[in-house]
Amino acid sequence: MEIIDRDGITIPLPDGTRLSARIWRPAHGDKVPAILEYIPYRKRDNTLPRDETIHPWMAAQGYACLRVDIRGNGDSEGIFDDEYSPTELQDACDVIAWIAEQDWCSGSVGMMGKSWGGFNCLQTAFLQPPALKAVVSVCSTTDRFADDIHFKGGTLLGENFGWAALMLSYASRPADPLLRPDWREDFRRRVAELPHLADPWTSHQSRDAYWKHGSVCEDYSRMKAAVLSVGGWNDGYMNTPAHLVENISGAKAIVGPWVHQYPHTAVPAPRIGFLTEMKTWWDRWLKGIENGADQWPNYRAYMLQSETPDACAAERKGYWVAEQMPSPNVAWQELGLGDGTLGNAAPFTAVVSTPQTLGASAGEYFPMGTSAEMAGDQRADDAHSLCFEQLQPEGLRLLGAARLKLTLSADQPFAFVCARLCDVAPDGSSTRIAHGLLNLHHRSDPPAPLVPGESVEVEVVLDQMAYEMAPGHTLRLALSNTYWPFVWPSPAMVALTVTGGALSLPVHNGAAGGWDFAAPEVPPPGRLKRLTEASESRKREIDLLTGEEKLIVTHDSGETENPDHGLITRDTMVEVWSIREGDPLSARCDVTWTQHFRRGDWSIDTRVDATQTGSADQLKIDAKLIAHIKDGPEAPEIIERTFGASVARRHV
Repeated sequence: MEIIDRDGITIPLPDGTRLSARIWRPAHGDKVPAILEYIPYRKRDNTLPRDETIHPWMAAQGYACLRVDIRGNGDSEGIFDDEYSPTELQDACDVIAWIAEQDWCSGSVGMMGKSWGGFNCLQTAFLQPPALKAVVSVCSTTDRFADDIHFKGGTLLGENFGWAALMLSYASRPADPLLRPDWREDFRRRVAELPHLADPWTSHQSRDAYWKHGSVCEDYSRMKAAVLSVGGWNDGYMNTPAHLVENISGAKAIVGPWVHQYPHTAVPAPRIGFLTEMKTWWDRWLKGIENGADQWPNYRAYMLQSETPDACAAERKGYWVAEQMPSPNVAWQELGLGDGTLGNAAPFTAVVSTPQTLGASAGEYFPMGTSAEMAGDQRADDAHSLCFEQLQPEGLRLLGAARLKLTLSADQPFAFVCARLCDVAPDGSSTRIAHGLLNLHHRSDPPAPLVPGESVEVEVVLDQMAYEMAPGHTLRLALSNTYWPFVWPSPAMVALTVTGGALSLPVHNGAAGGWDFAAPEVPPPGRLKRLTEASESRKREIDLLTGEEKLIVTHDSGETENPDHGLITRDTMVEVWSIREGDPLSARCDVTWTQHFRRGDWSIDTRVDATQTGSADQLKIDAKLIAHIKDGPEAPEIIERTFGASVARRHV
């Protein structure tokens, strides 16, 4: 089907702000349903290669597809204020209303997205704009405090600061002068008014109103649009699909082996025909075609199988199971903790006081590819952890979220526990199946400090899993109270004394049916002209004199040129996570992001330098933004802005 492709379309909002959109739609002129993807990541350059693997294909199936830059980002007017803010979500509702009124739209609108777009399509559905009939949400969450990049089990994630630095760099990028004659004034205003979100994100250390806003779990009954949720076992957002199908009638879910990417292009393989899957979903709910999508099993999951752990895995062994959750094929098995044993409950006393450097093999919260970002071999971390084991002579299948009850005490008021469920092969290699975290302040609601020496009973809920252990492998539960840099450390060295507990496992009987997906769609050739090569690196350094250990992560997108309008872009990043053994207050993260834009004699370069450190009672967050604007033969204009915050450690 012939399609029309138009960039730079402006969508007026009720307050006079205009958002910038790119629209692909059939050329025949008939009214068709529309699909919105609404994110801050710049349709003109940043997400363009990805957009062009999705939206033109879907437009050719008889849909109008819109990629809209969020207010204050890309080529859209206004000022960005926060992720998923009330303004952002109201804008989404206004955009949907505008779409439904266009002469090319049938009046039915769907919304899709990954990560940010996966979040805000669920949150927009929660607001019930009349034209929104269905959503496809990939790599998202239902609870912004429990299951996002900020906190997990109440622990402060390292990615909270890393992502805030990235968003400071991203939100300070300019509009394209070819679309915005007011680009200079707009850019100055962006730099002057944008927030450094590490401050508010870090300040809200409990599940307060800030996090409840945008958390659809607050009232699942408001979710009237048809929901298809997609997740990946190598992503941080693997829990959402199960939460949605268990709480929303008619919701469907797919969980594959993937990292934080769309599943027609993601690793590890196998990929699926995700665009075909979406088309079927849209045909059912936006066109009213009775194609059976509403009869799909509500939970289709890839059952991973035992193999050698690989932080760079390009594919994973396994098979698809089709379940109706809660599954009649799952029975709960409780394994009491003994002296190093699982399933043989016996009195014991054991101390957990793990090295500050433990966690080097944890991987990223949301890996993006095969650059050693996934969880690797856990045996080095296991060696320093408190472990409980059970041999599985006949193997074991697991589907669901394990729960761990512990009886413990601590010698400090601040502490957390990390529980890792691992598959240990006969050669000693250890594959992380799932993990869970609990900030022990959050053993109660409202959260409260521990009383040193006082015994408490707590429960740690581990992540969802679908995993088949090979016969002869060993199931290991590993406990630590450090997990750097995945989790920011407690303010003092901690010793946890564990005196009892039990692990509840969702054991699958293997009786589920399988599922065959369409083959992954072959993306069209990329159209950006590559001027310099991209590169990634991930290294650990240990100073043998001081004991300081560093994780150094670098990224360089390389320089690319858009053949349509000649914009040349490049971004680079360096992250350094450092800590010294025995000194949790030595924890430090330094992040540098640069952005480069040029066309002819016009160019803008920005640099963000951000640092987080901690004392016993404060977290210190600093950042500096420098922008160079050059537009002709004159000397460049330089804009600088500094940010600083000291955040009280109330619960972290």
